Amino acid sequence: MSSPLITPPTHLTPAATGANGEQIPLHGPQLRLLQALWVIFVLCDLLVLIVSLPAFYSVLHTVCTSLPGNCESDQLTPPALAALQHAGFSLHAYVLYVFIWDMLTSLAFLILGALIFWRRANTWMGLFVSFFLINFGSLGLSIEHFNAIQGVPSSSVLVLLATVMGLPLSILAYLCLAFFFFTFPDGRFVPRWSWALVSLWIVNFVFWSVPANSSLNINNWPYLLQSVWLFVVFGGSVATQVYRYRRVASSVQREQIKWLIYGFAPILLIPICLGIAVALFPALNSPGSLLTVGIGPLFRFYYLPIPFCVGIALLRYRLWDIDVLINRTLVYGLLTGILLVVYLVLVFAGQGLLSSLLGRSNGVVLVGSTLVVAALFQPLRHQLQSVVDRRFYRRKYDVQKTLAAFNTTLRGEVDLEQLREQLLAVVQETMQPTYLSLWIRPMQQTSRERLVEDLPHVLGSRTHVDRSDSR
Repeated sequence: MSSPLITPPTHLTPAATGANGEQIPLHGPQLRLLQALWVIFVLCDLLVLIVSLPAFYSVLHTVCTSLPGNCESDQLTPPALAALQHAGFSLHAYVLYVFIWDMLTSLAFLILGALIFWRRANTWMGLFVSFFLINFGSLGLSIEHFNAIQGVPSSSVLVLLATVMGLPLSILAYLCLAFFFFTFPDGRFVPRWSWALVSLWIVNFVFWSVPANSSLNINNWPYLLQSVWLFVVFGGSVATQVYRYRRVASSVQREQIKWLIYGFAPILLIPICLGIAVALFPALNSPGSLLTVGIGPLFRFYYLPIPFCVGIALLRYRLWDIDVLINRTLVYGLLTGILLVVYLVLVFAGQGLLSSLLGRSNGVVLVGSTLVVAALFQPLRHQLQSVVDRRFYRRKYDVQKTLAAFNTTLRGEVDLEQLREQLLAVVQETMQPTYLSLWIRPMQQTSRERLVEDLPHVLGSRTHVDRSDSR
């Protein structure tokens, strides 16, 4: 039996890539020049990070009494500070909370960037992605580090250098993010004209950078126009990755793109969930809301999956596990949402019903709602798993059904010719090879019986072939 792999045609030249889009290592003066530039830019990033940390720490200790638009995103306002102190927390505790989250996220980007440089320092994409992660992490994932430096007296040479380099590095981080989306994972623009879409990111950066009171500032646009513009800018990046995935990418590159999407998904999904929660409960977004104070700095948490997922995708460590992660995320994410809605409906409906009948609420409703949710957990999980497999993993779902049916038939089959035909049919349906043949050597009756017994186990252990691009 043979099952040659057919890789979709790509636009990558042999001089740049090898099998499966793997980049051929750089050599000679070109490699030395790129590595020298990498070292220079990374040292500048680390200088800005080190100089900005004391300034950022000091800014967090300052309560912002200006208009909300003139405050840093992590600075407390007087109402927020009052809510924090009313809950028993001090300003210093809040500063440590923000600072620890900031450092954890920055360290994640720095460590993964250094690891990628260590393992892929001889390839163009390895150098670019490692610098991108270190640059992104050094700036605190926001402009706040650079803004903090600007308030420091520039008597020190290091502070002056960090102030001068902060703005260019911030612009470079934004441009690297754009190039990263359009060139991942092989370092080439796909389609080739997609490099022109980078100009949209540059224009978008200008709209974000103009003064807050300017009509060009994107925050002052009508909501519909702002949404359409952001959809065009960021949707273009997503569209190029979808095109790459469907038309150009090899099997390995498709798994890399899955890891990329999985890493960036929280940045989109978590704010949407928080926005829905605020829309349902407007009090959560009030100026003195303790929830707003606690959740605000957690925007850094959204970025934590990015360096790990990009690192796995580029280093190809456990690359194929992404299908399992996506499957579990879909199942347990839907399960959590459905059970939460059911629980809230039961609690509020039950409390309202008892209040109207008995004139008071009853703790039995909470206990009963909890028991109902616990009883629904396993049946609902199995049902959702089946729905997700049928809808998103149809090929895997059909393979499992086919193998299960074949295992059942195999137990009662004694005719070797019938067994051969059924085996070829099952392999053809599940693996879909371009060529299929079966050789059977003469064997004793005991060996034939052992073959019949072992075939289900052999087929079950080979289902991972389904992940390849066999045709």
